Amino acid sequence: MTPTPTTPPSSQNNVWTQGQFAAASSFKDLCATPRAGSDASGTAFPDRSGILSDELFWLRSWSDETYLWYNEITDRNPNDFTTALSYFDELRTTATTASGNPKDRFHFTYDSADWLQLTTSGASAGYGAEFSLIQSTPPRDIRIAYVEANTPATNAGLVRGVKLITVDGVDVQTGSNTIALNAGLFPEAAGEVHTFVIERLDGTRETISLTSQIITEDPVNVVSTFDQNGRTYGYVHFTTFSPRTAEEALFDAFDQLQAANIDDIVLDLRYNGGGLLTIASQLSYMIAGPAQTNGLNFETLQFNDKAAGTNPVTGQPIAPTPFYTTGRGLTVPQSRQAPSVSKPRVFVLTTGRSCSASEAVINGLRGIDVEVIQIGNRTCGKPYGFYATDNCGTTYFTIQFRGVNSKNFGDYADGFAPGQAVGTIGGVMPGCRVSDDFTRALGDPTEALLSTAVAYAETGSCPAGTVPQEKFVGDAAQKTASDPELDLMNDPRLQAREIARTRRINP
Repeated sequence: MTPTPTTPPSSQNNVWTQGQFAAASSFKDLCATPRAGSDASGTAFPDRSGILSDELFWLRSWSDETYLWYNEITDRNPNDFTTALSYFDELRTTATTASGNPKDRFHFTYDSADWLQLTTSGASAGYGAEFSLIQSTPPRDIRIAYVEANTPATNAGLVRGVKLITVDGVDVQTGSNTIALNAGLFPEAAGEVHTFVIERLDGTRETISLTSQIITEDPVNVVSTFDQNGRTYGYVHFTTFSPRTAEEALFDAFDQLQAANIDDIVLDLRYNGGGLLTIASQLSYMIAGPAQTNGLNFETLQFNDKAAGTNPVTGQPIAPTPFYTTGRGLTVPQSRQAPSVSKPRVFVLTTGRSCSASEAVINGLRGIDVEVIQIGNRTCGKPYGFYATDNCGTTYFTIQFRGVNSKNFGDYADGFAPGQAVGTIGGVMPGCRVSDDFTRALGDPTEALLSTAVAYAETGSCPAGTVPQEKFVGDAAQKTASDPELDLMNDPRLQAREIARTRRINP
């Protein structure tokens, strides 16, 4: 007897009917090119033999099940696409915010091996210098924002405010070879050597060579206290909510501030793109203290209308995130009580690169009536988050939830903007608009944002001359409909890296 032909399991569900979706689980880990062996952490790859169509149909069903705005996706036939990345790019809303920005500006992918390295070690290739693209289109202006200790950047004497003149012979201000500029600014691996002409703060120019290495970012770049006019101020420059490094660094920083018996706290988030919400909750508790957080929640996640009280990614009941008062076992044991300065107000320093979990801290504190005074510029506007999901060697990030505070507010897709507004909770904040100051070190009481915070603390109002143009220029993740094309950041790999910095992740 001749056996009856059967449809291969990898393609039995791969027939597109508009509006009808097979379960995403029926396509998961069916790969055109399965990986063999284990990843860097020793976990065996789940890949099974499949075809490209399986990967595309998984993306379609997974997006329909978990994407926050699934009903705003145009359902297109996966079989019309030749790559998973081109199809994934279609699986998002095209709606805009009130200001005209795309509602979903945070839809991206990462190579899974690279993402694992970034999230498990908190490390990536670089020089230990954070670059600020003050103006990314000609005439460009790129400065050093801050440096990490004991790195190639500090060994070369680089400090905040140093200006880049050339990168590997390409003129920064007007050069057309953006591939070379990007390659020099953002090395892909350790051991790359690039040459820079720099202009130091005194105006002298110098040629230096930097060799990239794997850099582990220090989450607390500066923690200090200073006295002015009879008040003691605590200052923290916090750069990342990394699950591998931030928890212990924050505990140690706030131990220091608590012991100093400060009068006011200044939290510098101007270059913090986000990270783990658990750490955002801990940080908020460290600011507000036990009395003001008692019995209240830091944030509640809202998923799409299919969720019905269940997290569509984890399958667990949706429960509010409390204000965490102890270590969470990331790098601090759960038995260790979190320190707290217990302040009814906080000054937060921001730019367009203050994003995601940084904004969640602002929103969470406002939800329990801590007075948040914003100094600097509009934040990036990302009340949304995702669960990084690997399939066949690519990690996908699609918006799956929004966060709301204890007052049920989370509508700040256009960011928080300082503007001395009072009244109902919203995207406009009490505070002062101030341009980033590259002439002073971070933590220097005379630096523009920090000195403005101190002036506000003393007088209750903004000093004269602190309302410049609001728009933050030069950040790919903050690109708006009115921005020029960011020609220095038009490399998709670099855009993904920059957007990845705005992550808001649940464990």
